[in-house]
Amino acid sequence: MDELNGHYLDDLKAGMTAIFAKTITDADIVMFAGVSGDMNPVHLNHDYASQTRFGGRIVHGMLTASFISAVLGTKLPGPGCIYVSQNLRFLAPVRVGDTVCARVTVVNVDQESKRVKVETTCTVGDKAVVAGEAELVVPRRAALQAAE
Repeated sequence: MDELNGHYLDDLKAGMTAIFAKTITDADIVMFAGVSGDMNPVHLNHDYASQTRFGGRIVHGMLTASFISAVLGTKLPGPGCIYVSQNLRFLAPVRVGDTVCARVTVVNVDQESKRVKVETTCTVGDKAVVAGEAELVVPRRAALQAAE
């Protein structure tokens, strides 16, 4: 792995894992609402959210899931990979002050198609809050690419 390219396809093996963790602040929610346009009051309005089944404000599910992208783009595989697909299951709410740990684990490396399948999870403590799988395209080393 180098700063600009991350892990190459031939470096990856099933079982490799990386994480990114972040404690959610109120500012994170407000900024995500502004950037995404998702102004659902369940995320922004305490009085409204307290009347829902959640009993208070919750973090945008996609904000929580975006930490998976942080792992993929910076750690495993890292810079140079292309996010092709993702499925997600939102399992539990996340709240301001929770520390979300996004984990990516390599499941399968297909050398021929240059595709990598990874398991993606986000947890708060021991509780899974998001789960899914993603598919990535990962470059080979320059010397191997030139030989193709």
